[in-house]
Amino acid sequence: MTKQEKKTEAVFQKRLDRHHDELRWLYMELYGNDSMFAELCENINRFYLERAKSLKEMDLERETRPDWYKQNDLLGMMFYIDNFAGNMKGVEQKLSYLQSCNVNYVHLMPFLESPKGRSDGGYAVSDFRSVQPALGSMEDLERLTQACHKKGIHVCMDFVMNHTSEDHEWAKKARAGDGEYMSRYFFFQDFTIPAAYEKTVPQVFPTTAPGNFTWLSDAGHYVMTSFYPYQWDLNYQNPRVFNEMIYNFLYLANRGIDIIRIDAVPYIWKQLNTQCRNLPQVHTIVRMMRMISEIACPGVLLLGEVVMEPEKVVPYFGTVEKPECHMLYNVTTMATTWHTVATRTTGLLKKQLDVLCSLPKEYVFLNYLRCHDDIGWGLDYATLKAEGFEERLHKKYLNDYFQGYAGESNSRGELYNADPVSGDARFCGTTASMCGVEKAGFEQNDSAMEAAIRLDLMLHAYMFMQSGIPVLYSGDEIGQVNDYTYKENPEKAADSRYIHRGAMHWNLAENSANPHTVEGKIFSGLAKLSKIRKTERVFVCGADVWTKDLGDASLLCIVRAFEGEKLIGYFNFSEFEKSVLFEEETDYLDLISEKEIHPGATLQLPGYGFCYLKKKG
Repeated sequence: MTKQEKKTEAVFQKRLDRHHDELRWLYMELYGNDSMFAELCENINRFYLERAKSLKEMDLERETRPDWYKQNDLLGMMFYIDNFAGNMKGVEQKLSYLQSCNVNYVHLMPFLESPKGRSDGGYAVSDFRSVQPALGSMEDLERLTQACHKKGIHVCMDFVMNHTSEDHEWAKKARAGDGEYMSRYFFFQDFTIPAAYEKTVPQVFPTTAPGNFTWLSDAGHYVMTSFYPYQWDLNYQNPRVFNEMIYNFLYLANRGIDIIRIDAVPYIWKQLNTQCRNLPQVHTIVRMMRMISEIACPGVLLLGEVVMEPEKVVPYFGTVEKPECHMLYNVTTMATTWHTVATRTTGLLKKQLDVLCSLPKEYVFLNYLRCHDDIGWGLDYATLKAEGFEERLHKKYLNDYFQGYAGESNSRGELYNADPVSGDARFCGTTASMCGVEKAGFEQNDSAMEAAIRLDLMLHAYMFMQSGIPVLYSGDEIGQVNDYTYKENPEKAADSRYIHRGAMHWNLAENSANPHTVEGKIFSGLAKLSKIRKTERVFVCGADVWTKDLGDASLLCIVRAFEGEKLIGYFNFSEFEKSVLFEEETDYLDLISEKEIHPGATLQLPGYGFCYLKKKG
């Protein structure tokens, strides 16, 4: 063994020693299988040795500053590769554009091989080690991540671990009756046990994919399918499933991925007589994934997708001593933000922000206004009831509002998964269309367009002030509106989420430098906000953050403070001008207008206006 090989092995052994005892204890608690644990450790070592030198160097550097992602310099953008630039090589050619957006964190939406027409947008993976041919190859992915790293851009991808496609090699063998592979899923000869599951397990898509099981007539068995019939739930009670999925995880990490988003993580452990959600074993699995990543690829972050109420989301951070995910999505605040837009009342939003601000500073949320998915109105209805909002009626109001039917709304969009029995539905639309850009453009109403742009920028400014990392959806930087052409595609027409997953309009992006265009106004406004965020230290994740009551239900005030510096953000969620008495005792500088603000001054916030005031030192 050479000197370098000895050094490499010593690094691995030190990391393994740090986690070995807890990892083995948790593994044996779940599986009680020594030989499978030994195999797991051998393969963790193999993937570590196969990791590229540049990635190992990155790991070492990030280990020396474990809070590297908690600073004020990360701004994310998510996009579908084909919609954004055709394929991976196309994305590589657009890296300069991403830099012009001040983006240094890209979330590549699902790109692994999946069957056409039965993929749920790429979330039904048929091969975890192959790229969809139309998007490129694994070699293209490695070239792209290398190019991103050279420009200081971090790369995120989805790891769909709850299920595979029915076209996956395991599923094909299971369907053919191979018992080894049937044990990797949940197969049942009759409906007796599935019926027992159905008594306690909620349905994810009751209208478009009712039930949690699918009958396979050719195989003569039922199989568990929590999401869609072509997505077969994996059985993590089988240690072979856990081991093999970890090997896939490490393989993808070794392609240069910086952040791995664990899709649908609360669902991965199934147990009779439970809801099969958020079970203790899920946390055991995520904790083991965290330790395994810290052994083999400590520069890689785990991002958990937990689309649930806050009390069920926060546990996925683990504890400070035994962490699980590095970052989680701030799903509830996103939905509550749009509730606030529709009602012009900030009470519920302020309450939720106060809860988030009280959490340990080690907890990092990804904040966003819109993403690839629909908006579900999973709001805090207990609090809303006290404010006079009844759940079913309010959900109807929100969906009517954002379709443009109620509340003097300027929004445009469509419903998703509408259930006529329960009255429940989710909503789809781009940020710009929900803010009124689409309607104002169609009506050629200049004053309405200015108001829509103000609302769009105010919401982004407010999002930037939240504790965590802001993420844009591709096209939002130029105010891209709904794309109704999805209705012309038979493979997409039934899924209204494609209304906000339209192709990037590069011809409109060319207007980003023109301050007289909608695209230029939004692009330059976001550029100014991102520059402020990267310049001011109060935007680090470790800052103190709190809200202030301004005595007006339509106004929100967020304060950030760090090491003697202080920044106050005022946000007007109504379309009417508001006056605010500035009660601070020292002078402040408005970072947007660059005007000085003195104690006792009256701030005038236009409809949907905002300001960032920095304490003068």
